Amino acid sequence: MAKYLAQIIVMGVQVVGRAFARALRQEFAASRAAADARGRAGHQSAAASNLSGLSLQEAQQILNVSKLSPEEIQKNYEHLFKVNDKSVGGSFYLQSKVVRAWERLQEELRIQAQENREKEQMPKT
Repeated sequence: MAKYLAQIIVMGVQVVGRAFARALRQEFAASRAAADARGRAGHQSAAASNLSGLSLQEAQQILNVSKLSPEEIQKNYEHLFKVNDKSVGGSFYLQSKVVRAWERLQEELRIQAQENREKEQMPKT
């Protein structure tokens, strides 16, 4: 009786193990496909988010910009930087957040400009 019980348990563990391994392989494949779909720019943007500590959306919210317009970003950055200057009673913490958001958006603009240059250099068929 104990022998049969042990065989049932071993067989059950094998079945669950195979199912888990198959699910893991499918998840890796789906993750790889999603990363490929995002393309190289997605990787650069994600890397920029990791370096700056801010996502693109957070940076846009901090500087109150809806689209990546260099003029609007610069105008809002200068205003918020002056308003949060410690010498006029502002917060150094908020001022540093404004600077980090500006840096993050500048990096995103650089990535977009690089993408545009690469698209222009591609041969047209």
